[in-house]
Amino acid sequence: MSSNTEHETVAYAIEDGVAWVKFNRPDKRNAMSPALNRRMMELLDELEFRDDVGVLVLTGEGSAWTAGMDLQEYFRDTEAHGLAGTRKAQRESYGWWRRLRWYQKPTIAMVNGWCFGGGYGPLFACDLAFAAEEAKFGLSEINWGILPGGGASKVAAELLSFRRAMYHAMLGEPIDGRTAAEWGLVNEALPAAALKARVNEVAQALRKKNPVALKATKDAIRRVREMTYDNAEDFLVRAQEAANSYDDGRKEGLKQFLDEKSYKPGLGAYDLSKQRRA
Repeated sequence: MSSNTEHETVAYAIEDGVAWVKFNRPDKRNAMSPALNRRMMELLDELEFRDDVGVLVLTGEGSAWTAGMDLQEYFRDTEAHGLAGTRKAQRESYGWWRRLRWYQKPTIAMVNGWCFGGGYGPLFACDLAFAAEEAKFGLSEINWGILPGGGASKVAAELLSFRRAMYHAMLGEPIDGRTAAEWGLVNEALPAAALKARVNEVAQALRKKNPVALKATKDAIRRVREMTYDNAEDFLVRAQEAANSYDDGRKEGLKQFLDEKSYKPGLGAYDLSKQRRA
């Protein structure tokens, strides 16, 4: 069981089908501690199959998204217990990031402030990312004598060009939200005052899509990045067949387009409520 203090390291509210999940250590710029990592795993379990949650948004309380790993609690305190302590802390953090990468529901990172170091793990784990123009992104590990670990180097290599990834990791200089969008770390950067409204707009658009197709699409984009074209082609054929075998979304979409002529696929989603009543 979580202690009350551990429980409070993450806060959430559900509004109009969206779970707004917040790192909740504002006095520590939402640095990720072992307690926070354990709570995130629990909360992901709690929300994943709730009928009243269609999209999960991950953001931060106060002026930061997350400043990365808590240097005292995640590094020094756990290293005091030797390799066993270090490995346990790694399993707890990497575990929920991995869960988030393959989450059942669409996920959005709403980067409201600082996003540093270990924060790149959950940033990449979310399907989409939007940032405040004023947000700060950085791989500061080089400044205190380590390499960007915990997947951060992999995230930089995945999302940035080679030269930008090298500069970002080797110099340890922060960039703002506008630059993060230009470089491809996030989808868009907006003024802080407009950030939540834009994220909610995207979340509500996702809620209108077929959830089975969304999950299959999320997985497909992540999987095919590491495949040859031929392997990806075969994987996608099998993935579509699997989705069709337990969901009638494809049939309903074709019926509404071809027979009822009630929507155009290039301009919007079919009426999901008709499939739900079927």
